[in-house]
Amino acid sequence: MKIKVCGLREPDNIQAVVALQPDYIGLICYDKSPRFIDDLSAEAVSNLSQSIIKTGVFVNESAEEIERLIANYGLGAIQLHGSETPHFCVRFKGKVQVIKAFGVDGDFDFNQLDAYTDVVDLFLFDTKTAVHGGSGKTFDWDILKNYTGNVPFMLSGGIGPDNIAEATAVNHPQFYGVDLNSRFETEPGIKNIEALQKAFNTIRN
Repeated sequence: MKIKVCGLREPDNIQAVVALQPDYIGLICYDKSPRFIDDLSAEAVSNLSQSIIKTGVFVNESAEEIERLIANYGLGAIQLHGSETPHFCVRFKGKVQVIKAFGVDGDFDFNQLDAYTDVVDLFLFDTKTAVHGGSGKTFDWDILKNYTGNVPFMLSGGIGPDNIAEATAVNHPQFYGVDLNSRFETEPGIKNIEALQKAFNTIRN
């Protein structure tokens, strides 16, 4: 079970999270998010372990800007949270891991994922909202049984200290990891390290 901690933006907090050894950290490169990295220096994430994949989170950003930030921050993955097409995703396939996020609700059509099967490395299933994630709300995880594809997925949306055990118990052959964000914060972009440590212990034990 892989662990991604998303929405990091303060250098000291990033270092404290990195000490827990997550598999991925997420840097939100979307200026309408309260977790926008803004003027985070490249040096703040330059000395991280190679085992931790730095992930840039984007919403309908230009390919040129994504490429610039991949180079600036040394990103190993990009997470696309907007209406990016398969044609857009394929531009980055093989250069970095490509994670395509989808907001899921009771009416979600998993057939739309077929077009992305060969152009992404992972899906991320989040709670459908108008603000592209970070809502702190879950969706009905039973819906995941309707996903029969071969691309692994991360589970996001409202995972917190009270339901982390339930989240990791989701039974699906393509369940790859969990994405932890707003419910492990003391304020937007600042993670509660003690709460994360307990969650990591739950996941890894």
